[in-house]
Amino acid sequence: MLGVVFGGFVVMLFLGIPIAVAMMGTTMVPTLVDPTFPGNVNFLLRAIVSGLDTISILAIPLFMLSGAIMARGGISRKLFDVFAVFIGKLKAGMPCAVVVTCLFYGAISGSGPATVAAVGAMCIPVLTELGYSKMFAAAIVATAGGLGVIIPPSIPFIMYGVTTGESIGAMFTGGILPGVVIALCLMVYCIFYCVKHGEDKEKINSAVDALHKRGIFRVILDGFWALLTPVIILGGIYSGFFTPTEAACVSVFYAIIISCFVYKSMKLREIFDHLKAAVKSYAPICLLIAFAIAFGRVLTLLNAPAIISDLLTTTFSNKYTFLLALNIVMLIMGMFMDTASAIAILGPILLATAKGFGMSGIHFGIILVTNLAVGLVSPPVGINLFVAAPLIQTTPAKLGKQVIMPCLFFLVALFLITYIPWFSTVLL
Repeated sequence: MLGVVFGGFVVMLFLGIPIAVAMMGTTMVPTLVDPTFPGNVNFLLRAIVSGLDTISILAIPLFMLSGAIMARGGISRKLFDVFAVFIGKLKAGMPCAVVVTCLFYGAISGSGPATVAAVGAMCIPVLTELGYSKMFAAAIVATAGGLGVIIPPSIPFIMYGVTTGESIGAMFTGGILPGVVIALCLMVYCIFYCVKHGEDKEKINSAVDALHKRGIFRVILDGFWALLTPVIILGGIYSGFFTPTEAACVSVFYAIIISCFVYKSMKLREIFDHLKAAVKSYAPICLLIAFAIAFGRVLTLLNAPAIISDLLTTTFSNKYTFLLALNIVMLIMGMFMDTASAIAILGPILLATAKGFGMSGIHFGIILVTNLAVGLVSPPVGINLFVAAPLIQTTPAKLGKQVIMPCLFFLVALFLITYIPWFSTVLL
């Protein structure tokens, strides 16, 4: 029966049927084959409703909304100026400032594509004006945009917590150091690139001097409210002052206040348009999560987690070979499947196996999401490529060739995160 379910699922995907529909369709197979199977229509409907009847899931559209408002409010420019004023004159200082901006903006949006759109629209023209290649600028933004799903608050972390039952707050905490490790590796790539290709120091020094003329204190003051955003969101969660969902709600109101009343870069009447856009973006994810929960419960009735866990534990002799195979599989999945779908399918199924090898659910979740972050810039799906490519009037395929090198440095970070659990667990 289990083989029929998985076989039907693969066939439906091959036929181009949407993943959510494919999952729901295959969950009906056991009942059609065996009318006495416990996972009947009533069971599936209860699973769908109960799966979505959780406060945690509300954090996803709220963080989407706050990220959209922050993008409209021009937060990314103010963040970039703060970092550029301090490190802009160093070797590869400006590209490194872009990476750090993506790091901080990820703590605002929780989304990879949103980070690429907000930071790329501002930083790519700045880098090209300073003499850097358009392809390099877009490639570094597209790759560093993956930090948006690693640095908390991360929407994929929320999805992983909802579908597996792991603590979302713990996922947020565990993602901090891995995000920093990835950022550092990408900054090393920036230095490597600039040493090899050189920089126009005259233009760079002129741009940084212009920031200094404004006054370092004034630049910091302009970016203060933007820098304070992750402090409020994450500080409130880690201090126990509010839950991740409450933090998402706070982030929306904070975004409105600083965008409309502090920076005055947005009108109140524009909020409704962003609200509609957030709902439209969240609706497919909501449907996917609902069907994924029902799909997972049917698989549990079929004893799939235990069967797959036994198969993998007998196939791989130790945790290290399992992790290597896990990364290869997830990297390939990330190339062809969007982040939400991959988490919904792989998370619950492979978590039992990971725990069987002595891994914590938090460490496994961070490895999973990090692999999928690489998938954000991996053709053919690579959504970050589709967001960044139009910013330089090129095709995602051409940009995909340029992200190979930064992706290799991203993979170095993935290797460290995978085989050094300390990065993911020390802050828990």
